[in-house]
This record gives sequence, C-alpha cells and structure tokens, in this order.
Amino acid sequence: MSLFSLFLLFSILLNTISNASAFSSQPGICYGQLGNNLPKPSKSISLIKSLNAKRIKIYDTNPQILTALKNTNLQVSIMLPNELITNISTNQTLSDQWIKSNVLPYYPQTLIRYLLIGNEIISSTPNSTWLHLVPAMRRIKHSLKKFRIKKIKVGTSSAMDVLETSFPPSNAAFRKDIAVQVIKPMLRFLNRTGSFFFLDVYPFFPWSSDPVNINLDYALFRASNVTVKDPGSGLVYTNLFDQMVDAVYFAMEKLGFPDIRIFIAETGWPNGGDVDQIGANVFNAATYNRNFIKKVIEKPGTPARPGLILPSFLFALFNENIKPGPGTERHFGLLYPNGSWVYEIDLSGKTPESEFKALPPPENNEPYKGKIWCVAARGSNVTALGEALSYACSQGNRTCDPIQTGKKCFKPDSVFWHASYAFSSYWAQFKKIGGTCYFNGLATQTAKDPSYGSCKFPSVTL
Repeated sequence: MSLFSLFLLFSILLNTISNASAFSSQPGICYGQLGNNLPKPSKSISLIKSLNAKRIKIYDTNPQILTALKNTNLQVSIMLPNELITNISTNQTLSDQWIKSNVLPYYPQTLIRYLLIGNEIISSTPNSTWLHLVPAMRRIKHSLKKFRIKKIKVGTSSAMDVLETSFPPSNAAFRKDIAVQVIKPMLRFLNRTGSFFFLDVYPFFPWSSDPVNINLDYALFRASNVTVKDPGSGLVYTNLFDQMVDAVYFAMEKLGFPDIRIFIAETGWPNGGDVDQIGANVFNAATYNRNFIKKVIEKPGTPARPGLILPSFLFALFNENIKPGPGTERHFGLLYPNGSWVYEIDLSGKTPESEFKALPPPENNEPYKGKIWCVAARGSNVTALGEALSYACSQGNRTCDPIQTGKKCFKPDSVFWHASYAFSSYWAQFKKIGGTCYFNGLATQTAKDPSYGSCKFPSVTL
C-alpha cells in the first residue's frame, strides 16, 4: 500500500472517530412549555437527567431554563422565534443584540450547541417570511463569529411538508414554490457552515391518515415481514421512519447537496388524543419511542446513508395541556406534568425491555365508528367558557336555540351545560368544513351521549 493510500485511510478513520465522539447517537428530549401545570425548570432538568438524555431542545431562550442548564453537560438547542426572523434578516445590529441578550449570559457554562432560526416556518408562517429565513441565518451566524462563538451550529427546523413528493424516496423532491428560492440557498448555507438539515419526522401522521395501506407495525419499527422496495434506487425499507428520512436525503441530492447531514429535530408518537384519532395510545407511543431509541443507537443510519449517526430529539418531555389543535397535540409527553411516567423509557437504550412494566393494550388501533359529542371540559374557567359559549352560539343556523329560556335544553341553567350543548351543536354543523372540538382547550370529545330527558345533543357520526 502506498504512503498516500495509508494517509488517506488514516484521515478517513480519524474523521469517523471524530464524528462518533462529536455526535452521540443517544436521543435528546424536546422540552416544550405550553402547559399551565408544568414543574419549575430546575425540577424539569432533574427529570431530564433521570431519562438519561444527552441533549435538550427548547423553543425559545427561557432565562430560567438556560440558567438551570449551566454546568449540567447537557447539550442545548435554542430557538429564535418566528416573529423576529424578518426584522433580524435585514438588521445586523438587531442580530448582534439578540445574541448578546440571549446567548452570551449563559454560554459557555450552558452548552448551547444549536440555534434554530424559527420553528417549521414553511408550515407555520406566511410565505412573505420565507425569503427572510436564510438572510436571518446568515446574520445570526455573523453575530456568533463577532462574539467568537464557534461551537454553535445555525439551522432551522422543517416538517415533511417541504417535500412535493416523498414516495418512493428516490423520487422525492422539494416543493416547487420553495426549492429554488428558499431551500437551495439554505442548503448552500448549511453546507458552507457544516450545519445540519433539522427535520421533524412523525410516522404517526402518514400512518393515521392511511392506516389501510400503511402497516402499523411498519410505522412502529416492529414489522418482521413487511418491507417496501424503492423501484428507483433498489433500496429496501423495513420501517416508515427510514423511508421518510431518505426522501429528504434524495431531495437534497437532487439540488446538488448530497453530503448535508440530517438532524432529527423532533420525532415521537402521541400517547392519547381525541375519540376520532386512531392509534394515539400509550402502547403505540411506548413501542415507537423505545424502538426508535434502539434503532438510532444499535443500527444507525438509513438505507441511503447506512451507518451514519442520526442525532435526534424525542418529542416531548411533558404532556402539554394548552397546546392548540387536536387532542394528540397535548399527548406527546414521556412524563405527566407531576413528573410521573406516562410509560417507562430509558434514552440510553440500556434498560432491557423486560424490566419495564407491562403496557396497557391498545384500544383504538382501528378507526372509531359511532357517534361523538363535543362537550365542555371539566374544570374550565367559567368566564372563558361563557365567552366560548357566546362565540359558538353566534355561528351557524340556530346553533343554540334549544338552550334559550323555556326551551328543552335550558335546564340545568349553567354555563357548563349550555356550553356543552353549544359546542356539540357547533361541531355537528362545522366539522365537515374544518370546525374543531377545541375552543381554546375548553372542549373535549366524548363517546358518551350527554343528552338527558327531552334534551338531545347534536352529534357527529363517524
């Protein structure tokens, strides 16, 4: 073997060792704060350590959390809020000031390693913001250099909806409205700075939208005899997660950037949800997350990038009771707000499955068939409930006629019961066009008929 060949082999080996030490395959945890009953940051950090997490992601620069993370050896990902992107993209002074106020007071004692510019901005902000994303990333990177901070990678998180097509993975491509103007400049920035494509990957969503054609075990990393072959690449997939991740690798390759690494910014499975949400249960959540940990630690990489470590964050630390949207949004936690387990889990992957307590059997892996009502949630604030009642009654056709004085549903004369009727009536009229049973967290679905006497509550039939 020539001297040059030996040198090349040594360089590759050195780079592999360096990557292995720099990026732990052990998942971190997303610490969201959209709950009004969550423990203090110091308690939450203790709970995160008990999960054996190596890194933590927060969705802001909460001073209490960043202070509590000092000298903990936990790597930290912080976030610049979506609403600041446009202003920072055109103002270097503002960018410098943001870093000075939100990073310098904690760094380097708090091991801030990742700074995400916004959260899923392609999915959650008007398209007028999109063109400001990469300029904002450049401003923040420049500010970090100005303050001689070299260890923080700058990126942004993206959902799978940045893709126009995702199946088969080899045919994947970014959406036409963002590929050239937004994604390509971003990939150029990530490539130049050695950063990651931060990706939110949730197999739950494609499976739950098409449970007939997508095998549940394939989505939960437990399919022993289900595989999917990509006719374009010839690669064979044994789980939905790898299939989704490789779609993004192939899409980046099509734009001329095959070497950018993916960082799983969020993944997980809901432990509960609304009556009409299939597969959201403790059994599936524990199965997905435990198997995900095994997969990234014991079998790193994907068919398109075998052996390549995928740094990751599991979503989420707690069930967060004021997250908007369907019930699943409030049921992704590994822990309840009081710190107790939703189900046992070890992010190090070292605890044998046999040592975990038995899981409750899943009861909603098939679509719900029957009637559902939308009623006021117990313990709701009466004033807020009254406002929601007024809103529901102002919508639709005679939505609240039966709860008027002297009508069939007037009694019991309470805000709770009147709101329950109004919510059910509203939802029955508007569900087909996108109406939800949420009302800012004041409503909940039920399969138990709340009707009484001659008062019949409207329902939704699935």
